[in-house]
Amino acid sequence: MSTIKTVNPYNGKQIAEYKEHSNSEINELLSQSQNTFYDWKLTSIPERVTLLKKLSNLLLKKKEELAALITAEMGKPIKQSIAEIEKCSTVCEFYAINADDFLADELIDTEAQESFISYDPLGCILAIMPWNFPFWQVFRFAAPTLTAGNTAILKHASNTTGCALAIQNLFEEAGYPKGCFQTVIAGHKKIETIIENDIVKAVTLTGSENAGRKIAAIAGKNLKKSVLELGGNNACIVWEDANLDLYLDTMVNSRMLNAGQSCIAAKRFIVVEDIYDEFLNKFKDKISQLKVGNPMDTSTDIATLARADLAKKVKEQVDDSIKKGAIVYFGNACKNTTYQPTIITNVKPDMPLFNEEIFGPVAAIIKAKNRAETIQMASNTKFGLGTMLFTEDIEAARAQIDHIEDGSFFVNELTKSDARLPFGGTKISGYGRELSKEGMLAFVNKKTVYVK
Repeated sequence: MSTIKTVNPYNGKQIAEYKEHSNSEINELLSQSQNTFYDWKLTSIPERVTLLKKLSNLLLKKKEELAALITAEMGKPIKQSIAEIEKCSTVCEFYAINADDFLADELIDTEAQESFISYDPLGCILAIMPWNFPFWQVFRFAAPTLTAGNTAILKHASNTTGCALAIQNLFEEAGYPKGCFQTVIAGHKKIETIIENDIVKAVTLTGSENAGRKIAAIAGKNLKKSVLELGGNNACIVWEDANLDLYLDTMVNSRMLNAGQSCIAAKRFIVVEDIYDEFLNKFKDKISQLKVGNPMDTSTDIATLARADLAKKVKEQVDDSIKKGAIVYFGNACKNTTYQPTIITNVKPDMPLFNEEIFGPVAAIIKAKNRAETIQMASNTKFGLGTMLFTEDIEAARAQIDHIEDGSFFVNELTKSDARLPFGGTKISGYGRELSKEGMLAFVNKKTVYVK
């Protein structure tokens, strides 16, 4: 039987070793999920909400312990890991408050005596989740999906297997029925078989474009719904009237949070030439002040990338861009899993730093002649997750809404996920939406009921 080992990326020490589930064990998990669903879907919304509130409280009660697990498995600074757990608690609270309203029958006025839309759960939903936000990515799916009456199977990234099992334990400790939320420990080769199983009614994935294409193909072949969030190459547009004194910390955080390992991070800074030099100098000053060190130190801003191969990939993308004319303005030292906060200038559209997703603390700075060119450059991408624009000219920013094709457009703020707002992408960044009411209705049967 194959095993999975988790390793602390900061010190290279093995944390734990887990046995992958056998085919028969996976079938047992699926059967348990289905059997639980038959009762769970009949459980009243108030009862589900009660458990969701308990889950929220449990997250806060154990946040130090859970945050330490995140930091150990994928290297995130402990203060950011604590914030992640707290955010998971807020998403539980959001759906606890709004579930009854979101799932209420929607009356439709027709010639019938009664006609309405009933929102019924689909069944067992498979979630394939990444390591970069190992709790948040799961909870933003699980909180609405289970509260809508579904059950869930989680296939987490192998390097955060401990987090996956801890999440299952949280659901069970909160009082959710056995089988309501389960973790499957399995390699990628078994995913197709799980999706093909009749018990699984739909699948959601947060991951790479390549993984998304494969999962979408399998789901499509089996006529099952899928929701995909496949990363981004987000632009941070800086117009000449941007208030750098007020927003520069936000811009730095938009790239360097979680060592740049975020789908919605600002990958490309597109700056109008009138403010370019000022921006570059101030941006460098801020970047140089970031503390790189032990992730368990509460003063650390950037610690380590999650794996050595990920750091190597970033270095290859940077080196390829340099060969094509990009210039290292600051940083670019890389050793094992540690990548120094880096600024690269003279970035052009034919370079990886412009047209690929860079999953590390590397900021690509691009000079634009004017506002119109910033929008054109920002849109010159196959991704479509989010764009941010910094300016004091709010009316001019509003005028760009129709020109931004992404799933989100943030003005004077970094792109972020918020339980109150739908989250998702366009183009190769995926399809479907998480969070808000959209997220709760992502995996329900919108049933038309007509009584004459």
